[in-house]
Amino acid sequence: MATPFRDPPADTDPDTSDGSPLRRRELGQTSARSLLLTVLGEFVLPAGEPVWTRALLEVLGALGVESKSARQALSRTAAEGVLTSDRDGRRVRWSLTPDGERLLSEGAARIYGFGAPATEWDGRWLVLLASVPESRRRLRHRLRTRLAWAGLGSPAPGVWVSPDPGKEPEVAAVLDELDLRGMSSSFIGHYGGIGRPSDVVAQAWDLDRVEQAYEQFLDEFGPERDRDDADDVLARQVRLVHAWRRFPFLDPELPAELLPDRWAGARAAELFTTLHRRWDAPARTAWAGLTGTP
Repeated sequence: MATPFRDPPADTDPDTSDGSPLRRRELGQTSARSLLLTVLGEFVLPAGEPVWTRALLEVLGALGVESKSARQALSRTAAEGVLTSDRDGRRVRWSLTPDGERLLSEGAARIYGFGAPATEWDGRWLVLLASVPESRRRLRHRLRTRLAWAGLGSPAPGVWVSPDPGKEPEVAAVLDELDLRGMSSSFIGHYGGIGRPSDVVAQAWDLDRVEQAYEQFLDEFGPERDRDDADDVLARQVRLVHAWRRFPFLDPELPAELLPDRWAGARAAELFTTLHRRWDAPARTAWAGLTGTP
């Protein structure tokens, strides 16, 4: 279940086969539409008010998006059912559709709930056996994308694991949606005496790649690069959220016992929370001034 506020990043293999327009974007690349969706989720959704085209063009312009590209992004996002428009003379204002509000709300909940300190792990694993024939490649792709989004990793073909047994209902919903429940099995339990949990983690997830992405985030937004007085706080807040929203897909949020020492994700989450809180009030003040809201 993806939203425009929580699409998979560019270095993943996103699911486009279910017809949802909200699975058709890649957040690793800064496109006009993906930036627009960040603005919608961060400012338009909480305000609950229509916004004029001029305001959106101005924000996107501050982020380096040309007017033509921004207008195309608005049109395409409306065609996807996220936005609707109405006219007042020559001016156009945009509102979120009910579907847009729901999907952006789900995405916001995932983004701002992500990276919170984990509860103590009880050592149990969820193991899923879900094999799809090679001849049904489209279905295999959809299953892989949905389970990866849920945070599961695959240490071997047809085998998926998570150290969070609480994900079983979400996994079951995926299997039901793809009509795979009848050919799948799940198990919950502790790791046995053969092998090491660290080996399963290494086979199921590429934590080096995830940590590298976190290090890039820290480098981009770290204190030594804090530009509080150097550019527009509204644009900085959008860039911050836009960069952060890829991590709920990349990071399976493993318990501390399964992570490397000095895991960069913990430092990145702390930095995101600190900067978002620092910039939130002035960014919303700037947004209110731009849109003419009190």
